[in-house]
Amino acid sequence: MKNSVILKSFPNGISVIMDSAISFEDLLENIAVKFREADGFFKNASVAISLEGRELTENQEREILDAITQNSRLNILCLMGKDEEKNLRFLGVQNHLSFQSDENSGQFYRGTLRDGATIETEHSIIILGDVCAGSCVYSNKDIVVLGALTGDVYAGAGGNNNHFVVALDMKPGILQIGDLVYNGPPQKTSKWGFHKQPQAVPKIAYTYNGVVQMESITKELLDSFTL
Repeated sequence: MKNSVILKSFPNGISVIMDSAISFEDLLENIAVKFREADGFFKNASVAISLEGRELTENQEREILDAITQNSRLNILCLMGKDEEKNLRFLGVQNHLSFQSDENSGQFYRGTLRDGATIETEHSIIILGDVCAGSCVYSNKDIVVLGALTGDVYAGAGGNNNHFVVALDMKPGILQIGDLVYNGPPQKTSKWGFHKQPQAVPKIAYTYNGVVQMESITKELLDSFTL
């Protein structure tokens, strides 16, 4: 079918609009052809992918992403979900952040890490989901959590302090970069004994003068230091 797959660009991403009437096998073949034809245009861009037009299982989503990466030079950062607020917040962060490309070593994990789960990697990692209390992420490089961070994270786990942690909702249990541990300010308590919960905003933790700093993400902040 001639227009069974349509590609549309959006900031930092590509929408794959799919015909819902054809078989999934034919769809995969057409996606492969589309991305082979578009490879000269997209080249080795780092993008988010949005799959639209038909309901897909997680296995089908993975097959589509495999078809894209096997037929193009794209670096897929994440698969955009149906949570529009989280999508917009991700795009806001992605507008300012990019992993160092010295080894083309960024990794992507889609899913929530629950109590007892652990990820260990030598590479930078983007997690599309929450890192819950009781879970841990160890990365020798940088960590980006496109969700709530209430678990423990260790960036620069090989001992390098020149790395960072980003989260859309930053409330870590333990946050360590290299050999430096973040010591946050004490929680504010109201006169009724309740902890005040600040509004969630994307934040970045990084090291400066031997201390882990944590600040809201702004263009001015990210322009002031080298990631």
